[in-house]
Amino acid sequence: MSDKTVIRRRLLHLTFPIFIETLLIVLLGTMDTIMLSRFSDNAVASVGVVNQVFNMIIIVFQVTTLGTTVLCSQYIGASQKEKFTQVIGISLLFNLLLGLFISLLLYFKSELFLQWMHLPPELMDDGVRYMRIVGGFAFVQSISLTISAVLRSANLGKYSMYVTLIINVLNAAGNYLLIFGNHGFPVLGAKGAAIATTASRVIATILLLILLYKHLMPRIPRHLFFPFPFSELKKLLRIGMPAAGEQMSYSLSQVVVTMFINMISIEAVTTRTYVMNIVMFTYLFALSVSLGNSILVGQLIGENRKEDAFRICLDSLKGALFITGIIAGAIAAGGMILLGLLTENQRIIELGAIILLIDFLLEFGRCVNMMMVNALRSTGDANFPVLLGLFSMWLIATGLSWIFGIWWGWGLIGMWIAFTLDECFRAVILVKRWKSKKWMAKNLITPTGQPLTEESLTMSTETVKTN
Repeated sequence: MSDKTVIRRRLLHLTFPIFIETLLIVLLGTMDTIMLSRFSDNAVASVGVVNQVFNMIIIVFQVTTLGTTVLCSQYIGASQKEKFTQVIGISLLFNLLLGLFISLLLYFKSELFLQWMHLPPELMDDGVRYMRIVGGFAFVQSISLTISAVLRSANLGKYSMYVTLIINVLNAAGNYLLIFGNHGFPVLGAKGAAIATTASRVIATILLLILLYKHLMPRIPRHLFFPFPFSELKKLLRIGMPAAGEQMSYSLSQVVVTMFINMISIEAVTTRTYVMNIVMFTYLFALSVSLGNSILVGQLIGENRKEDAFRICLDSLKGALFITGIIAGAIAAGGMILLGLLTENQRIIELGAIILLIDFLLEFGRCVNMMMVNALRSTGDANFPVLLGLFSMWLIATGLSWIFGIWWGWGLIGMWIAFTLDECFRAVILVKRWKSKKWMAKNLITPTGQPLTEESLTMSTETVKTN
């Protein structure tokens, strides 16, 4: 079997469970939207705005989680088991403390955050109830994100996939009982969705902790953490802060855009929420490939095989673009039908269908951005995407959203045109950055030059466990 074939099989081994897990995560959020849409459009709109805030908070957790993925991948590739264990412990501790702080902030200042978002008064009650419950348990999400990143990097992504499948079932059952008050339960609407979502996340985190203990950390070697390995923490922050900065920039720009949309109408807010839940399925495959590719790139760099990392990334991008085009085209063609399944409001359906047509082009740019940004992170070249993102997201996406959507009066359609210009502009620049190979000069660890064989790939996690 050729070396190129082995590398492609490694990518498939990493990507398939990530794809299934990501699909289930998307279905988790979509299920909330679908079930709440049967309750009221206002509940959908309020939860959609709250999730904008919560998505931004998740980016904060990724300060260390993104660094964890990169370092764990490279240490796995370099067979440096003690360093791998240190990264796990540091990341868990850091995100737990950060998560507890943010949970308290979201619980006690929920109304203030939503006022900053210009949430309409008629949506405020539902929004506050949802944020206090989901936000108050944000620390649970911080732990589960960390463990999932570790499992993926160690070629154990299938376990995260199984856990996500379980919580999908639990969340759907909880929504059925608590949103509508079936089988004697109270009718709680958005609050019921929050309770079901939070309970599911708590159960998921417990299961992930059990899996981490069983497969990777049956014990915590004290000598690895005393004295505290500040050098590894610095590496996590060196990768994570710029990487999270790029995501934070995007999320903050989307928060500002949401404020613009709130100034238009509640129907515009609701339309965006429905459309976002639909287009998630468009970039689902590309996202999964980009995550699997980033882990493989990190492992190959740990093995001192940078040319192989260069080629596999470009090959992965071509496949992701092809699949993205097929899915985006199908969704754009069937926009009226899909939106009709979510709401009976004809104005929302017609507006959303136009947005989905524009989104067809946007998804090509988004696909390239996800692939290139994640790959550059895995090499340690995390600063460039941040600087590019700060320029493009704010000047093009946010600035033109105001001009097209508010000043020129094009509304949500004008804003989506601005988003498309932003994604496509960044895509061109990031591909040029990757092809320049400037990232090859970045070194986070000392590579061993000892590549994993196809056989040792399946055994690597057992080696880590017995260390």
